[in-house]
Amino acid sequence: MPLPSGIASTQELVVAQGHVWNHIFNFINSMSLKCTIQLHIPDIIHQHGKPMKLTELTDILCVNEAKSLCIERLMSIMIHSKFFTKIKISKKEEKEGYWLTPASRLLLRDEPVSLTPFALDMLDPILADPWHDLSKWFHDDHSTTFVTTHGRTLWEHAGQDPRVNQFFNEGMASDARLVTSVIIKNCGHVFQGLKSMVDVAGGTGTVAKAVADEFPDIKCSVLDLPHVVAGLEGTKNLTFVGGDMFESIPSADAIFMKWILHDWPDEECVKILGKCKEALIPSKDNGGKVIIVDMVVDNKKGHEAFETQLFFDMLMIILTSGRERTEKDWAKLFIAAGFTSYKITPILGLRSHIY
Repeated sequence: MPLPSGIASTQELVVAQGHVWNHIFNFINSMSLKCTIQLHIPDIIHQHGKPMKLTELTDILCVNEAKSLCIERLMSIMIHSKFFTKIKISKKEEKEGYWLTPASRLLLRDEPVSLTPFALDMLDPILADPWHDLSKWFHDDHSTTFVTTHGRTLWEHAGQDPRVNQFFNEGMASDARLVTSVIIKNCGHVFQGLKSMVDVAGGTGTVAKAVADEFPDIKCSVLDLPHVVAGLEGTKNLTFVGGDMFESIPSADAIFMKWILHDWPDEECVKILGKCKEALIPSKDNGGKVIIVDMVVDNKKGHEAFETQLFFDMLMIILTSGRERTEKDWAKLFIAAGFTSYKITPILGLRSHIY
C-alpha cells in the first residue's frame, strides 16, 4: 500500500499517527483530573501528611477491591501530567508513595485559592456538551455553541437554573481569590488614593471584598445581574448593585473588570468601555482608572502557555460570543472607546493586569 500523499517515509507515517492519537485522546487528561478531584485524592494525600502508599490510598478511598489497581493506573497519568510525584517513603523501604506537586496543591478544597470549583465548573456536562456541537454551530446562526446545544445563552441558563448559577459563581470566585491575592501583593499601588471602586460583573464580590478589606478607605461596589447579587449582604464599605453594565455603571474613581471583556465581541466591548468612561468621577487624565484583568495572547510565552491561551479562545466560541485578544486587538478596543493610553503588566501568568 503506498504512503499517503505528502508523507515521505514509514517513520513519518507512524509519527503522524501518534500525533493524531495524542490529540484524539487529550480529553483523557481532563477527565482523569476530574475523577481525581471527585475522589478527593489531593485532600486525602495532604491529610496523610507524608507520601502515601497505593494500599493506604485505596483503603481510604474504599474502592471496589477488583478496581484497586485501576487507581494506580489513574495515578500514573496524573503523575505524568505533573499533578503528583512518587518518592521513596524511607531509605529502608523500597516502596514509594504519592505526594503533592504545586499543581495538586491548587486542588485542595480548603486552600483559599483552590481551583477545584473552577475545574468542576468547566468540566460539568452543561459546559462540556456544547463541544460536541461545534461543527454544527458553524452552519447555524446561533451566537454560541452553548445556544446551539441548550437553546439559550449561558447567562440565560444561569439565570434560570440555580445549580448552574451556583457552580458558575463558585468557579469564578475561586479564580478571583487567586487573582486578587497576586494583584494586591504585586500591584497594590493601583488602588492607592482611590475613594471608590466598582467591580463590574463582579459576581459574588470576591475581588471587591478583598480590596475593601485591604483598603478600608475605598468604598467598593459590585455590579452584576440581579439574580447573581440577590440576597448578598454588603459591609461598611462594600455594597451590591443589581443592574446591567450595558445600561449604566455606578460612578467611581476606578472601574475594575476581571475576565469580563473576553466574554464579548468588539462592538459590545467598546460599549462597556464607554460606560466605564462615563462612570469615572475623575477623568482618566485626572486619576480615574479602568483596571482590567484579562488575557493578552502572546506566542512568546512558551508552548504550553500559548496553547492554553488558544484553548481559552476556543472556549469563548463555545460559551460566550467573545474572544481572547492580542495587544494589537486590545489597543484597537481602547482607541475605539476613546482611551488614549494603557499599560499592560504581565504578572498573572496567562493573564495580564491592564490599566
